[in-house]
Amino acid sequence: MSSLTPAVKTILFINVALFVAQHFGGLDLVSILGLRYVGSSYFKPYQFFTHLFVHASFAHLFTNMFSLFTFGPVLEHTLNARKFTALYICAGLGAAALYAGIQALELSRWEAWYHHYLANPTPDDFEVYLSHCSQHTQHVFYYFKRAFFEHADDPAYIARSKAIVQQLYTLKADIPVVGASGAIFGLLMAFAMLFPNAALFVYFIPIPVKAKYFMAFYTLYELYAGVQNNPASNVAHFAHVGGVLFGYLFIRWWKQHARW
Repeated sequence: MSSLTPAVKTILFINVALFVAQHFGGLDLVSILGLRYVGSSYFKPYQFFTHLFVHASFAHLFTNMFSLFTFGPVLEHTLNARKFTALYICAGLGAAALYAGIQALELSRWEAWYHHYLANPTPDDFEVYLSHCSQHTQHVFYYFKRAFFEHADDPAYIARSKAIVQQLYTLKADIPVVGASGAIFGLLMAFAMLFPNAALFVYFIPIPVKAKYFMAFYTLYELYAGVQNNPASNVAHFAHVGGVLFGYLFIRWWKQHARW
């Protein structure tokens, strides 16, 4: 494995430094730098870039930085520092753009359900609205839902149900997305394209897997998981797919403009 290269070292330092500032310096960087829904009042254009360097947990940071540490130096040696940095940013921004587009479509449906409920605040419609939420959320409001069915015409229950629906919609729209995963998936795709027959050892597979097959399987899984759209999942699968797509486009472009 190659030693750390300048661009990889810089990216690692920025991510680790911001994580330390977030968790030990008392700075709420996730709220400030995380990517918000473009229709949210908390959205700022710079978040498309800054969210790439902020992580919510140590496990999240470790997995992304380990992948950067493993594949980054080889790619930087192959492309040079400037092109590697361009690949990293291009994949990260492309991933964010695709995710933001899918999120806008998804939240447009939530907004329609939200406005439909405000116009039809019945226990049946409340149950339908909750069915789109995670199992944990459904459990939290299970007893209120049962009581609402018994007090369907009670103004207090109706008002409370509207407040819950509004709260759930606001939370859905304002959750910040953070992490370098989109950029990392771009690096993985670039590695698979440049070194398709390189043998990779995956911890849950007892035999080495060629990079091209590993990446094909991983991409299909991320696409499947994104389409499934499990409400309980906090993984931005379409951001991963976006990273793969823009990593692919970047390497295709680089091969045609090798002197850049």
